[in-house]
Amino acid sequence: MTSPTRWGIIATGGIARSFAEDLALLDDAELVAVGSRTAESAEAFGKRFHVRNRHASYEALVEDPDVDAVYVSTPHPGHHAAARLAIEAGKAVLVEKPFTMDAAEAEDLIAAARAKNVFLMEAMWSRWLPHMVEVRRIVESGRLGEIVSITAEHGQWFAHDPEFRLFKPELGGGALLDLGVYPISFASMLLGAPKTITAASSPAFTGVDAQTSMIFTYEGATHAVLTTTSYALTANAAAVNGTQARLSIAGTFYRPSTVRVIDRTGRELERIDPDVPGNGLRFEAAEVGRCLRAGLTESPVLTLDETLSIMRTMDEVRRQIGLTY
Repeated sequence: MTSPTRWGIIATGGIARSFAEDLALLDDAELVAVGSRTAESAEAFGKRFHVRNRHASYEALVEDPDVDAVYVSTPHPGHHAAARLAIEAGKAVLVEKPFTMDAAEAEDLIAAARAKNVFLMEAMWSRWLPHMVEVRRIVESGRLGEIVSITAEHGQWFAHDPEFRLFKPELGGGALLDLGVYPISFASMLLGAPKTITAASSPAFTGVDAQTSMIFTYEGATHAVLTTTSYALTANAAAVNGTQARLSIAGTFYRPSTVRVIDRTGRELERIDPDVPGNGLRFEAAEVGRCLRAGLTESPVLTLDETLSIMRTMDEVRRQIGLTY
């Protein structure tokens, strides 16, 4: 395809609004449809973002002939069913993270997409941010030497409202699935699947995890030390520590942030300060468009096999901490 990618959005929550805002920043993408469980919600979203096709069901959205690609932004437990609808309709699909509730659901979606030969990708939007592209470049260059450890954290404070989705078990609540997927995906991006996983957790007042810490080991002597919490706003920094130099991401590592490379003497070798307008979500949408124009059914930056590996890692963490849904 050479024309702009025509997008349809499933669900109308906060992340869907951010995605719609960022689509407007792309010259090669167009938001043409929205689907909600209610006509009122679809109408309100459509009016706000000037979307011409407004559907009162997910089924109607995926059957819309004007739609090339579907962005699934439902709460976590709805990802599998909504993405399955879009896949069966032959649409390209971008599924909000975490990809699914568990690895079994992920396996089913991947098998379905491959059987239908349609594009499928997890919306781990930080993968395509300019500073994260630079992180991969620096690590792959070998300038850091042998990687000794990776650290990353994601902590946010939320009021203790049992109806809030992060604390609600029936919405897939908990720090791990919603927040912890960021540091886990970061470690996967640079180190691949861990050899061993050790996890500890403290429960929230609703029974989901409030705080989970993880140590992953890899071949050689490399460790990843990761933590996530919904009870405190942490620094949300990340670092890659090598025998020759270290790379630090100040501020919130999964958002556009300053990257510094510092040698063993403490001297700064390189500094990257990205200027990224918008919410940062347009880059994943641009990747979908790029892949479709290239005739690809998955992104080489975040393959379906890696997404499945990440889901298996989170399944093992959940098993160790006793988190069930």
